Amino acid sequence: MSKKFKTTPSVIIRITIWLVMLVGGAYYSISRDISSEYFNSISFHIASAIVGIVVIKLAFNAASTGGKELAKGRVGDIPRLETNQLVTTGIFSCMRHPMLFGLTLLPLGWALLLCSPTFITLVAPLEMIFIIVMVLVFEEMEIKAKFGKEYEEYKARVPMVNLSKKCLKELFIK
Repeated sequence: MSKKFKTTPSVIIRITIWLVMLVGGAYYSISRDISSEYFNSISFHIASAIVGIVVIKLAFNAASTGGKELAKGRVGDIPRLETNQLVTTGIFSCMRHPMLFGLTLLPLGWALLLCSPTFITLVAPLEMIFIIVMVLVFEEMEIKAKFGKEYEEYKARVPMVNLSKKCLKELFIK
């Protein structure tokens, strides 16, 4: 028996924006790069694609690590990708947004995999900044509204992202 996938409109909107950015960024960039020397270089394609695969793997490892820990905040029948309890354990004791930090790498990984110089140097960095702004504005606002003072106290103790070796290892290495 299949379980119906349900989530909130906010999550659906963010995922849609993300997919449009990734596909639109790829289309725009490749159409600009099609006659570029780098885009037509086999050695560039091989090197770029290998690095892209590594970056994408790290992004999905981060999403998986964060997702498994975040699932502990789901009590009862609530929409997927939502929580009703603040999670401050595991990787969330190290940084507040581990999944989104990892997934911020996805545009860069995708750009490298597609071997598009324009995507790598221009579009992916802009998409990464946009994702960070979405987290700072929307995600932080929603979490604060949902958990109030408890979140404010957690926010005072734990940084949005922690680049310490220990935290990055816990986030990316499975």
